[in-house]
Amino acid sequence: MSDLEPTARQEGPDHAGETEAPPQTIPGIMRRLGPGVILAASIVGSGELIATTKTGAQAGFWLLWLIIVGCVIKVFAQVEFGRYAISSGKATMSALDEVPGPRCGGGNWILWYWLAMFIVGLAQLGGIVGGVGQSLAMNLPISGSFNRLLNEQADWDRQAKSLEKELKREEAASLGNGDPEARQAARQRVAAAIDAKLGPRPDWRSRTEYYWADDVWWAGIVTLVTVVILAVGHYATIERFSTLMVAAFTLVTVFTVFALQSYAKWAVGWHDLADGLSFQLPPVVEGLSRWAPLTTALATFGIIGVGTNELITYPYWCLEKGYGRFAGVRDDSAAWAQRANGWIRVMRWDAGISMVIYTFATIAFYLLGAAVLHRQGLDPAGNEMIRVLGEMYVPVFGAWAKWLFLFGAFAVLYSTFFVANAGHTRVASDAIRVFGVGARTEKDRQWWILAFCIAFPLFALFCYVFIRYPARLVLASGVMQAIMLPMLAGATLYYRYCRCDKRIIPGRLWDVMLWLCALGMLVAGGWIAVTKLVQLVGQLFG
Repeated sequence: MSDLEPTARQEGPDHAGETEAPPQTIPGIMRRLGPGVILAASIVGSGELIATTKTGAQAGFWLLWLIIVGCVIKVFAQVEFGRYAISSGKATMSALDEVPGPRCGGGNWILWYWLAMFIVGLAQLGGIVGGVGQSLAMNLPISGSFNRLLNEQADWDRQAKSLEKELKREEAASLGNGDPEARQAARQRVAAAIDAKLGPRPDWRSRTEYYWADDVWWAGIVTLVTVVILAVGHYATIERFSTLMVAAFTLVTVFTVFALQSYAKWAVGWHDLADGLSFQLPPVVEGLSRWAPLTTALATFGIIGVGTNELITYPYWCLEKGYGRFAGVRDDSAAWAQRANGWIRVMRWDAGISMVIYTFATIAFYLLGAAVLHRQGLDPAGNEMIRVLGEMYVPVFGAWAKWLFLFGAFAVLYSTFFVANAGHTRVASDAIRVFGVGARTEKDRQWWILAFCIAFPLFALFCYVFIRYPARLVLASGVMQAIMLPMLAGATLYYRYCRCDKRIIPGRLWDVMLWLCALGMLVAGGWIAVTKLVQLVGQLFG
């Protein structure tokens, strides 16, 4: 297995003889970084490429402040999870099982919600592997069926746009009516007239050829390759190569944002940044609900930066890196407290530097979506997601944008698919033990890991085949992760005030920031929970 894979020490540091004094100088600290930097490479994935740019496409620059807050604020919870892991030696599943509350079966309430979120997260991987399949199908077609579908959709859209203008002229009086119901009725008549004349818009359900189009075949090929690599275990080189590809594409994205300044039509002005940092909501956009951009942004909040899955995974990386082992088994000695504080300091540097990296990258993706997609009225969705996202690079790279984005989408999305599956197998095998189902011995644990290496990618592919909307799958996972944010916020406060050794507690300023972090996670998760529940009730009883 890769030396980067998280492997939990289940009950605490059991290698007291391997304790090590923490580095005291900045160069020494920099040499011991790793978990957060690796995490940053995997973070720049579906959340940034799909969810962040989709938020920019819908809201323009107005929600830049929320994206920055979403990246920065969660680092305080991340460090508290890491602090507890270092001091106790317990990985996240064991730690979450200690949180007070109702219990059912082998786990407590928060673990049961995690299980539901985890399953939806696997479906998110279906959206990601679907995005990989789309990028390959567009530029390396097998039969050309996916490109034919895209061309039919583009032709239908052109005709519909022309017809819509004509129909809107005829309905001008009703569309300008002061009565909202009259305006809505007029819009419905326009849409019905378009459907009556042109028929339904072509999609993957139109013909068998499109149902089994090139994107599905490519997604299947990528999935099978991933299963083999994960099962065999010889993939450290590929993982590192994927990280390099992601870093290269992120640098290209940052370059593109700066290069846009040479084009008056696409340049990001100071007034755009002022709007984005004004802490205001975006104005209403025709065709979108007033709250749609904010709901998308808050769903994005759950997966950008250190998202819910990364908060859960980070302690595994810290334990694998050896921070807890180097601190040693907790005891009453001053030596342990000194070692623990020193390695927690290293961990804080690790988390802070990774936060700077992924925040900068996320801002670049958001600005690109706002500057190019929003100004053109484009919104990445459905099987046109990859093609629409590729439009972000056209103003700078022109004809080369197609090939550049093929490389970028493959690098970012496949790296996320690959690393997330590897991490999920570790977390899930630990959860099996905590729930009392199995994996009690190291041999059992390895068996479960192998089973998950096969099952998880195949389940993700199954989700994409039957739910052909990558952006929806990614955002659905974002919603589930956002709802879990308040639970994780409560867990961090519990660790801080009820389980933290007094010798390693942080200062007052850190506590203030931790409470602000918890409040932000509560607001984001609460908003998503309420709006989605209202939407569900409306669908059931409306």
